[in-house]
Amino acid sequence: MASGTIPESRAALELAMLYRISQAMAHQHDVAALLNEVLDILETEMGLSRGTLTLRQPGTDVLVIEASRGLSPAERQRGLYRLGEGVTGKVAEQGKPMLVHDISQSHDFLNRTGTERQKGIAFLCVPVIHQNQVVGTISIDRPNDNEETLKRDLAFLNLLGGLLAEAVWRIRENRAERENLEAENRRLRQELGERYRPANIIGTCSAMRQVYEQISQVAESPATVLIRGESGTGKELVARALHYNSPRRQNPMISVNCAALPENLIESELFGHEKGSFTGASALRRGRFELANGGTLFLDEIGDISPHVQVRLLRVLQERTFERVGGTEPIPVNVRIIAATSRNLEEEIEKDQFREDLYYRLNIFPIHMPPLRERRSDILLLADHFVQKYNEQYGKNVKRISTAAINMMTAYHWPGNVRELENCIERAVLTSSDSVIHGFSLPPTLQTAEHSHTALIPRDGADLQSMVAAYEQEIIIDALKRTRGNAAAAARELKTTQRIINYRIRQLGIDPRQYAGTGK
Repeated sequence: MASGTIPESRAALELAMLYRISQAMAHQHDVAALLNEVLDILETEMGLSRGTLTLRQPGTDVLVIEASRGLSPAERQRGLYRLGEGVTGKVAEQGKPMLVHDISQSHDFLNRTGTERQKGIAFLCVPVIHQNQVVGTISIDRPNDNEETLKRDLAFLNLLGGLLAEAVWRIRENRAERENLEAENRRLRQELGERYRPANIIGTCSAMRQVYEQISQVAESPATVLIRGESGTGKELVARALHYNSPRRQNPMISVNCAALPENLIESELFGHEKGSFTGASALRRGRFELANGGTLFLDEIGDISPHVQVRLLRVLQERTFERVGGTEPIPVNVRIIAATSRNLEEEIEKDQFREDLYYRLNIFPIHMPPLRERRSDILLLADHFVQKYNEQYGKNVKRISTAAINMMTAYHWPGNVRELENCIERAVLTSSDSVIHGFSLPPTLQTAEHSHTALIPRDGADLQSMVAAYEQEIIIDALKRTRGNAAAAARELKTTQRIINYRIRQLGIDPRQYAGTGK
């Protein structure tokens, strides 16, 4: 500032600078960016030849240059000060402004940065104080004008230091919160990775070993994976194992159940929408593709999406861009797609319910999840795992599963697969009155006359012939349940001929088809 400036003009300039600096403090969320913007304003408006903003390192007596003007990177790196060292260190130690009229004549000025000393250059340094603690300093070099101008500049810098203190402290606190949150997210993702690693998917049969091998083959790649299998087989577990064993594990995994969303909402859920794009769209909304950017998007029950959405999904897979509903601006996205379905997509293609070109885009690396009826050797492993899980959840102490209950579980067809088994074990653990899961603890759908001793024998006024027929009917039905409606296998199990068993099935009015593929 020139020495002849009138006070009114000076006051207006200071007010304008404070306004610009307050605006910077409002929108900047990074300490270095804020301090650099402040120095830009001081350089433009106050004519400083050099300027530095130092911050005290948390838990130390060392101040380092956080932002500067007129210093080279090497000079800035040398600018380290301890409390009491030089003018900067004394200002930080005492918490009071200092004015050096000519740095070339001052013994206090250490010139720690190694810049060339020039005659007639003044050095102004003020503390940045927050809650009675010095957190940094502001200093500028400027031509040595008259005493009054230098004092006004020092007073203004002192005022600026008070304003910056609160902003710097707020940004630092927010940064610490973000770092803590990111550390917590990393910890949770690591825990999820442990939870969903293939070793924690229960099963040792050959079909599951093949699934584990496929996971290890494709997890590290960005290839699209299609997981196929009946409902309840654990397709989402495989999807999470793929994500948490991939390079994207530190980024989000977003899941969408396509069958659970109405047709008129799924497009908005996947791609988001612009404000006012339809009735009720009161604000811009980011879709699942945007939320999963850099990570993985798991599309469960992909076979249930409408043909219109299939077209848009195909475009995203091909071009890696999309538009929000009601928008026209292409949005690039870097997302790995993992899809799952319990439908027969080949049949859906023949019915014109699923696009063939989308099928080939999704079916790059298929993984088939076997139904539980095809991995009976894993039933006890899964049951033991769920017993332990629900022991901990409900504070129970179930130690074993009775032989009768084991026989029921291994004979049952499990149409609901692993999910149904888990629900049965949860119910059994919850209702157990001792340390054993008995046959009667299992749901009625698993009960058989052999293990529950509840043969359908009429007791009230029935003759011997009716009682024998009812007992025979129960025996044959139980055999058909165990053999999934196969009369020949039932005959072998009952040690009779297929001709006799077929005759009794007709006489007793039994329909073997009722038990084919249901286990009931």
